Amino acid sequence: MAALVTPFRSGKVDDRALAGLLEFHLKARTDVIIPCGTTGESATLSHEEHRRVMSFVVDYVAGRVPVICGAGSNNTAEALGLVQHAKKIKADGVLVVTPYYNKPTQEGLYRHFEFIARKADIPIVLYNVPSRTGVSLSPQTVARLAKLSNVVAIKEASGNLDQVDQILELCGITVISGDDSLTLPMMSIGARGVISVAANVVPHRVREMVHLALEGNWEEARQLHRELYPLSKVLFIETNPIPVKTALGLMKKIKPEFRLPLCEMRAENQKKLEDVLKKLGVIS
Repeated sequence: MAALVTPFRSGKVDDRALAGLLEFHLKARTDVIIPCGTTGESATLSHEEHRRVMSFVVDYVAGRVPVICGAGSNNTAEALGLVQHAKKIKADGVLVVTPYYNKPTQEGLYRHFEFIARKADIPIVLYNVPSRTGVSLSPQTVARLAKLSNVVAIKEASGNLDQVDQILELCGITVISGDDSLTLPMMSIGARGVISVAANVVPHRVREMVHLALEGNWEEARQLHRELYPLSKVLFIETNPIPVKTALGLMKKIKPEFRLPLCEMRAENQKKLEDVLKKLGVIS
């Protein structure tokens, strides 16, 4: 599953580049496309832009692959509004991050997701990324939420394999890796795929690794994991999505433009990124 970037040009969403990225993923047979998540710079999209990008992607893809729209907020009512928009445009599901900054308790987290799940009849993927939000869903809270019929999966980006084991011990929810470098280790203990940043750059190779693991072909999957590991690490050498948008700029797929407070990469880090991309054969 590709965590899609949002291309900008002169301060606005670049529809032409966005369409090009969607074509790139469709040709690479990406299984699921996910706009408006962390990698899509949702934090600096206006509500109007957020809804428009969601609609653009769903309309363009036109059912050829599933689209799961990022629809989170630290304001429960705002998150519900985004989720309801995703339902209205017939997205296949929503990715809902834990509320950031206000640091709710586990009971508050449960009530946030329960409120959304009760009010919106659409498949929900929980998103746990404590390094970005300052709060983590406990395995026990995940197990409570898994009892809600439309809570179908969790994107687990805590970087903690013990957390994954505990979730799978407590409930049957589908666990999806949220860390490219940990996808194969997580799948070895029961995760079923990845919502990937690296898939923006090499979607076909990320897809192949995941499908090899799902088929039980661990030796070939490990070989691809080793091949992709340097990319998985360098894409987080600075704050995501700075490196991945820089990579797509080097690949001539987008203009590598950011919105403050994000900015361009430091020159020494861009050189490291370029070296990895050259070794992968992505740029010459």
